[in-house]
Amino acid sequence: MTTFLRAASMSALALTLAACSPKTEITATNSAPITSDVSEAIISENGYNIERQYGKFAEVKMDVDTSFLTDSERAVVNKLIEASGYLSEIYLRQRGANYPELREEIKAKGTASQLKMFDLHFGPCDSLEDDNTVFYGDTPCPKGAGFYPADMTTQEFEAHIAANPAVKQAFTSGYTVIRRDAEGALMAVPYHKAYSQWLLPAAKLMLEAAEISENESMKNFLTLRAKAFLTDDYFASEMAWMDLDGNIEVAIGPYEVYDDGIFGYKTAYESFVTIKNPKESAALAKYKDYLKDMEKNLPVEEKYKNYKRGFESPIAATYQIHGGGDNENGVQTIAFNLPNDERVREAKGAKKVILNNVLGAKYDRILGPIGERVLVPEQAKLTAKKWMSNNTLFHELSHSLGPGTITVDGPEGPVETTVNAQLKDLASGLEEGKADVMGAYNILYMMDRGELPIADKNAFLATYFSGKFRSMRFGTGAAHAKGAAFQYNYFRETGAVKWLPEQERFEIDFPKLEQAISDLTGKIVMLQGDGNYEAAKAFLDKYLPLDAEAKTVLGNLDDIPYDIRPIYPDKI
Repeated sequence: MTTFLRAASMSALALTLAACSPKTEITATNSAPITSDVSEAIISENGYNIERQYGKFAEVKMDVDTSFLTDSERAVVNKLIEASGYLSEIYLRQRGANYPELREEIKAKGTASQLKMFDLHFGPCDSLEDDNTVFYGDTPCPKGAGFYPADMTTQEFEAHIAANPAVKQAFTSGYTVIRRDAEGALMAVPYHKAYSQWLLPAAKLMLEAAEISENESMKNFLTLRAKAFLTDDYFASEMAWMDLDGNIEVAIGPYEVYDDGIFGYKTAYESFVTIKNPKESAALAKYKDYLKDMEKNLPVEEKYKNYKRGFESPIAATYQIHGGGDNENGVQTIAFNLPNDERVREAKGAKKVILNNVLGAKYDRILGPIGERVLVPEQAKLTAKKWMSNNTLFHELSHSLGPGTITVDGPEGPVETTVNAQLKDLASGLEEGKADVMGAYNILYMMDRGELPIADKNAFLATYFSGKFRSMRFGTGAAHAKGAAFQYNYFRETGAVKWLPEQERFEIDFPKLEQAISDLTGKIVMLQGDGNYEAAKAFLDKYLPLDAEAKTVLGNLDDIPYDIRPIYPDKI
């Protein structure tokens, strides 16, 4: 049974802590040109050019029209912006337990370039580089980030659980960090204890925002979320978040597991402070009504289809005002699909939030120009922002489809588990690729049903394929880049795209690409539904390495920004 903490309870919790449509103006400001000349002092012995790498992120000032917000809504937003800063402090420590001290060292002994690069990537490693190039010092960034002791091995972790079965839930929880006790043995520390220095003031700010808010759903969510920050029990607040309505859309807490490169267990803190566009949200809302039909239409046997998840999933078209934590790190998010808790998904589905101003900036500065370098001219001219937007929406919708909770054979018979638990470190990359190719499959399905214009099919496919190169530039260590890479390689294998060496461009065979999208969707759903780690690993081992043609195209994109560096206001 779920218990909701109502507004009347806020003061007690506090004691424990002592319709208009918004418009966005996107103004690009000067950033370091990617081909700029820099002094030899900032080029390492291996040729790494830190200013050039920093210049791959185009600075974009985000000016969002917030004039329609009430005084209380503005006050709530400013409290949430302030709380987001505390989550960034936590996230820095999640990236590396010693990173706050390392930042101070860079500030005192390093260069200005190293410091701004550190702040961009929340650490001393360049996440755009496949090898996570270290730009300060010579210590590689830990695969398990700051979630585990740097010297811990997977064997030690698993052996400790095997010898102490009672600790398994705590060790594999998304809300604990693994540390060593005085004797050097592994132990699990709950997030609310490990990060209390920042969670306490963040929770206090959220309670203050709840007191100010005139929106009952916002009051309820923020009150429950503040409580969750002090208990690590997020279920009630996640359920309340699904019911959140009004002009403000905020996601704040520990969510994604991308930074846990060892097991994919540990969640990272982040926040998205956005305002909703009611008109655009209403226009997209109809697609959630087709989620059950999309599930039925998946090109797999019935046993792989998932009708347990809720299909009420709301969709919000928003404009981001501020972010925090994992949301600010390196490559910027254009949309999200939360929560990740399968219990909530089965009860209420998941909410899809599109960040229109971030997406628009990325198309204008990145994907539009990329299409001209990836495809032959007659196909490149087909790419369009609306199809990047639609693919993003259906990518997020598709996160709610396919296997979630699954049953696998265990030593003592069938065991109920989840895809993430079975596929561990492989889960994120496979899921991002699944959502992407399944999103394309579902757009084609909507075209067949007459819900999207079938006359634009080739324009959509051209935009979709070009988008693989935008994602692959993020470095093959990133989940979205892995998903893009295995799609690209599968399309090459099936002849859906042909390389024209004289033009150094690809030519799409549209019917073959459409068929390949269907076939690949089925393959990924079955890999997830089977929950077989070795089979998933074999698939990724085969389809992740990029061929010479992909590398040629990626090299031809070098003067185009890799991503944006949005500048948001400190308050509104």
